[in-house]
Amino acid sequence: MAAAVERRLAQFRAARGSAAAAPRPAEAPGEAAAPEAAEGPRAAAAGPGGGAEVRPGAAAAAPVWARPLLLKVLLWAVLLALFAELELGLPYFVLSLLYWMYAGTRGPAERRPGELSAYSVFNPGCAAIAGTLRAEQLERELLHRPAAGR
Repeated sequence: MAAAVERRLAQFRAARGSAAAAPRPAEAPGEAAAPEAAEGPRAAAAGPGGGAEVRPGAAAAAPVWARPLLLKVLLWAVLLALFAELELGLPYFVLSLLYWMYAGTRGPAERRPGELSAYSVFNPGCAAIAGTLRAEQLERELLHRPAAGR
């Protein structure tokens, strides 16, 4: 059984290798770009002996149905329909909105190094981000006073 599987695998690898080396017939410009782009990462990831090497920078294209965000949205929609059938759709919707607000806010530990918070009280030394209108600036502009240091 194992020998048959190994033989079939060797035939597949040989056929795949000869198909990659064979010249392709001319195709329409729109059709030719897609297959080459699809084979590019696959051919680049193939290592010696025909095995695929996993590289940290190379991401495999997941099918549409296997993307986590799509699955989460579909699960949420199915649960919404279920709760709506049980006449609990509005509480489910409101609680899910509250959860999304909670999950969407990043804590200070999740910030990149050097990234400032939009709220200056959470920044070291209460540093404001660029474009923030401070009370001192507003007062200076309203009273037509020159900026400090000018």
